[in-house]
Amino acid sequence: MIGHSQGMAGAHHAAPPRKPGNTPVINTGISLEDIAAEAGLTFKHESGDPINKRFLLESIGSGVAIFDYDGDGFEDIFLVNATVWNTFATKTQPTSKLYRNLGSLKFEDATAKAGLTHVGWGQGACVGDYDNDGHEDLLVTYFGHNILYHNNGDGSFTDATARAGLPTEGVRWGTGCSFFDYDRDGKLDIAIANYVDFDPKTSPLPGQNAICQFKGLPVICGPRGLNGAKNILYRNMGDGTFKDVSTASRFDQPPGHYSFSVITGDFDGDGWPDVFITCDSTPNILLHNNSDGTFTDVAIPSGTAFSDDGEEQANMGADAGDYNHTGRLDLVTTTFDDDVPGLFLNEGNNEFSDVYLQAGLGYRTHQVSWGTAFLDLDNRGWLDIFIANGHIYPNVDALHRESRYREEKTLYYNLGNGTFADITEQSGPGTREKTVARGLAYGDLLNDGSVDIVINNLNSTPNLLVNRGKKGNWITLKLVGTTSNRDAIGARVRVKSGTLSQTAEVRSGCCYLSQSDMRLHFGLGSIQKVDAIEVRWPNGKKETFAVEGVNRVVELKEGSGT
Repeated sequence: MIGHSQGMAGAHHAAPPRKPGNTPVINTGISLEDIAAEAGLTFKHESGDPINKRFLLESIGSGVAIFDYDGDGFEDIFLVNATVWNTFATKTQPTSKLYRNLGSLKFEDATAKAGLTHVGWGQGACVGDYDNDGHEDLLVTYFGHNILYHNNGDGSFTDATARAGLPTEGVRWGTGCSFFDYDRDGKLDIAIANYVDFDPKTSPLPGQNAICQFKGLPVICGPRGLNGAKNILYRNMGDGTFKDVSTASRFDQPPGHYSFSVITGDFDGDGWPDVFITCDSTPNILLHNNSDGTFTDVAIPSGTAFSDDGEEQANMGADAGDYNHTGRLDLVTTTFDDDVPGLFLNEGNNEFSDVYLQAGLGYRTHQVSWGTAFLDLDNRGWLDIFIANGHIYPNVDALHRESRYREEKTLYYNLGNGTFADITEQSGPGTREKTVARGLAYGDLLNDGSVDIVINNLNSTPNLLVNRGKKGNWITLKLVGTTSNRDAIGARVRVKSGTLSQTAEVRSGCCYLSQSDMRLHFGLGSIQKVDAIEVRWPNGKKETFAVEGVNRVVELKEGSGT
């Protein structure tokens, strides 16, 4: 991820210069407004010194999870926190925060009651009901060791890390994670990305050598010059414990990459969940599920390892979605200053094309981008692309470039023809507000069909962006597995309504170190009827459901369809 003079992959991308006037004014009706403070999200992210940062660990930020931890039907918010080097010098210990959704976009701090008060270098979070008891469990990744929280079903969690057989000793730099059922046995397994092998006692300091400079400015060092780490796969043994099968499954291959985001999905349509991992300054990884308990990295032949011009990029965030209604999952990735997003169009048969330029994503080259999401903000039935931005170097403003430490978000509006319009300046004050953004998650916090966005900002307070503009009709589907895992993670759904045919998958982990609402949201535009819903459950069985009415949340239970 780190700078041009450090050999950052993204800096070599042949992106055209930004053209601020290239986008016509489009009246989308989208108007994003930040209501975090009035909603009660008083969280403050802490990560080392806010200005004089010495190490990369202090700068990559943390994620956010949107999930219904208490089962009341409203999605709650968990904001991951890091810490400071000397916690004894602070008045209060920084912890992650859990906010219970009270309805009406109001939240209360439930952290202490929930027992989520651990202090450490928190990075990411993902959610999944790993014991199929009907309550969502939580995994938080750390620099140190990760923590698996079992949901007790009474509003509290228990640290089940040791009991589950996950490591509690040693130091790893865990980043993105995902619960998914890689062997389709009905039990959720855990995938975890690891970034670099890092020791603050031996790591060089800003400006200390050539790879610790950015355009002549002394900056924090890495990841170049540090050893890449191995990614981990834990198999669910069905008795509350997990077994490390990383080597046996070849999930840890190739090693030595700087891994960030974990995105699971059936990218080739064979019915088995694959894993895409974004990598910083090293090729991305696409692990094809061989359906025999093993994986094979097909990133290079698939076209997802490098940018369109064959260069390594500094990929941080990612999301998957069918933005062009082909029935196949495409990928969007975020990158560093002097580069542009990757938009990998799924051509089928594990072949992708990076179409960022043709799609209209090639003009904002001044941002450092992190969390990203495919989401339908105005319920037209077409997925837009939202990106959270913020530079990594607090002193970058001294260069007097277009890049700044605090940056606006980016919103690309899907025009329905394979291209996007940059409507950042037209989509409300919440998008234009400049922050040092990192993790983001999205979900319908009010159950009103409007997708909301939560952003975790480095060393600052979060954003809760709601769309105050016009929206079309919608339907939201909550899938419940019976023979499949209870969360139905890995289920593929096709919703047919009029001329629209939309495809999505239930997923744990997304965007950048984060977890979004696992319910599937489909915009319908002016259409007032759903013609058919087709579900392929994680175990491969298929069902069709008939749903009456729109503009509501519908539960689909495995075995109750046709």
